[in-house]
Amino acid sequence: MIVHPKGPKARVLLTSVFGPYAQDDEYGSRSINPMELYHNQVTRAQGPYSLRMFHRSWGIMFIQANLENPSTVLDFPTKERFEQELRDHEYDVVGISSIIVNVGKVREMCKIVRRVSPKSVIVVGGHVAAIPGLEHMIDADHIVKGEGVRWMREFLGQDPRQKVEHPLIASGFGHRVMGLKLPGNLGSTAATIIPSVGCPMGCDFCTTSAFFGGKGNFINFFETGREIYEAMEKAERAFKYKSFFVMDENFLLHRKRAMELLDCMKQGGKSWDLYVFSSANAIRKYSMEELVELGISWVWMGLESPQSGYAKLAGSDTLSLVRDLRSHGIRVLGSTIVGMHHHTPQNIGEEIDYACSHETDFHQFMLYTPLPGTPLHQRMKQEGTLIDVDLADVHGQYKFNWVHPHISRDESKKFLDWAFWRDFELNGPSLYRICRTTLEGVKKYRFYPDLRVRERFDREALALRTSYAAVLWAMERHMRKKNAEIAQRVRELREDIRRECGSLAAAVGAALGPLMLWLTKREEKKLEKGVAYEPQTFIERRNWAGA
Repeated sequence: MIVHPKGPKARVLLTSVFGPYAQDDEYGSRSINPMELYHNQVTRAQGPYSLRMFHRSWGIMFIQANLENPSTVLDFPTKERFEQELRDHEYDVVGISSIIVNVGKVREMCKIVRRVSPKSVIVVGGHVAAIPGLEHMIDADHIVKGEGVRWMREFLGQDPRQKVEHPLIASGFGHRVMGLKLPGNLGSTAATIIPSVGCPMGCDFCTTSAFFGGKGNFINFFETGREIYEAMEKAERAFKYKSFFVMDENFLLHRKRAMELLDCMKQGGKSWDLYVFSSANAIRKYSMEELVELGISWVWMGLESPQSGYAKLAGSDTLSLVRDLRSHGIRVLGSTIVGMHHHTPQNIGEEIDYACSHETDFHQFMLYTPLPGTPLHQRMKQEGTLIDVDLADVHGQYKFNWVHPHISRDESKKFLDWAFWRDFELNGPSLYRICRTTLEGVKKYRFYPDLRVRERFDREALALRTSYAAVLWAMERHMRKKNAEIAQRVRELREDIRRECGSLAAAVGAALGPLMLWLTKREEKKLEKGVAYEPQTFIERRNWAGA
């Protein structure tokens, strides 16, 4: 591999693509595909109840934390701010990270670098690197597919085998709840921990699995539960958080590592919450008590149709599994694919209703989408079923980019939109569902023998009788004319919380509920006018002294 002549002294700029992100523009941004994960893919039909937040570009943060070089992370810049950074500082290397839909912005940023900082070496990474023939679309010196820390270390003359340092990452920012913007870090209550990249399951549509080498190929940053524990403890000291978003494609599949983490948590007396991704068959390797003691309070899991044939669902009754998880206070985010080969206009409504019948706390719906670099994309290309669509529109939240045997491209969007609407109509706002599941856990574990578990559910009970009390008060009244059945369910939940958690819930609801109701109505009007939210810009310099 070629090593940069300046090695560890080279000045490095690591940047995400420029905004805006939720507005249609010539570079590929789309109002239908905002930067907000939840509002884009999970709660998009829930209006003012939609979960609003942004997440940092973790990849470039990871790379910066593992370089000796003077470096800058520029996250969510404007086009003008990116160009100004190049003018203000002389960079030897400019690393640009992007997902596939933003390839147009990557192309423009490469042009800017060539014009403003022509001596800089341009390195492009992230999922955009999976696009076949990308080298002919953009003017970059290096395109890096896969894990970037080791590549960048080697390129800059450092030992790629040295231990990976986990950066401190707050999992989200810019939180809004029913129109209430949470100031500063108040909305961020969790740290992100990334034990590995890649996925061992290897589903043919999965761009993450394909990006890191396909089925069975993944890179562990932490091989042991002890190492994960140490990273979590470090984040706890820095942020004072007790919740952790574990960004691992199938965390519970590695039972030995997970149980070692539990042993460490018990020894350290840690009462932590873990939000994890897991397949149904991996979850079944644990008892509910093991999951609760491990602090699993939120699981993102695939709930594809039983006819899909994917191995991650093999032998699993997902309806009973979700019911079990929720009865133990574990919130579930179910993920369902719309528009698989066996779907037809005649059966897709039944399939969507089946997904909604899980009554998950959140539900993600995505179109069956062959993304560049995946086995599914390669197969459909060979079959001649791909449609020539702008890559900016290939993201699973708009229309098919392939010829479905039964469903037209325009119909695909109608069915996708209906899935989100149907879930909201049947199950109500996710904020309500969260409270419902949380209360189940409080009821079951408030007197549990393990003090760590009791402490966690005491925190949950406090949230129910304070901040959530005002949310539910406002929700009940706002939903009365929109969905009387859901409004009644919210009312019954409020009464249940009052009985289980004390009269403070009623007092807080009465005191702060009217304000939340006013904010909710104001937010609803803003959204009807097409208001979109954009992330703030972050600039972080490291090893910069004397550079």
